[in-house]
Amino acid sequence: MERVALFPGSFDPFTLGHEDIVRRGLSLFDKVVVGVGHNSKKKRYFPIETMLDYIRQTFDGENRIEVITYDELTAELAKRYKANYLLRGLRNTTDFEYENSISQVNRYLNTELETVFLITSPSYAHINSSIIREVHRYGGDVEAFLPYKL
Repeated sequence: MERVALFPGSFDPFTLGHEDIVRRGLSLFDKVVVGVGHNSKKKRYFPIETMLDYIRQTFDGENRIEVITYDELTAELAKRYKANYLLRGLRNTTDFEYENSISQVNRYLNTELETVFLITSPSYAHINSSIIREVHRYGGDVEAFLPYKL
């Protein structure tokens, strides 16, 4: 059976840390689906279609990575893509507390879904999408934190 992992997030923007988690996930899974979701609690800074293009450019030529957008429960999306794993990156204990709660709810909604946490590589642990958005908003150069050129 093919091991498919779903890597969900708003990815606003998709960073080098996100790329690292996806590439490392390929050593564990046969396929990784990057799901760019609509978060009802967040207003996007970068247009979703633009971000999809950037993420697809990042993984161009890698046929084991699929990039999609979605607007539904992550647990339901995982069922549709036959993904039995959620792939998540953790930078610190604050991330763990947040991700642990989400993991429990996803497992309740889809009992076949297992969340796999990868610790962020030390060289990317400081990268935070919220900070990158703020720096970009005020004209700062953020390209050192992204796997593509804005």
